[in-house]
Amino acid sequence: MSLVLILSCLWVVATSIVAFLPMRLQFLPGLALLLVAPVLITWIGLAHGWIWTGFAVFALASMFRRPLLAALRQIRATS
Repeated sequence: MSLVLILSCLWVVATSIVAFLPMRLQFLPGLALLLVAPVLITWIGLAHGWIWTGFAVFALASMFRRPLLAALRQIRATS
């Protein structure tokens, strides 16, 4: 297994651990994980092809669906 896939698996485990934290403690680790995600996804695409990048993007959107929907609502409200 390549390094990027190992790191991506660790990212998923870390995301699952953060999900168990109380809401008030989820913000900073969740933000850090969200900032690392595009780097990992791009690396996956470069190492294994863009079809796997699509799967990774769908997985990211699935894990962060509520925060992403809240951000979209805020963007729409300010426009």
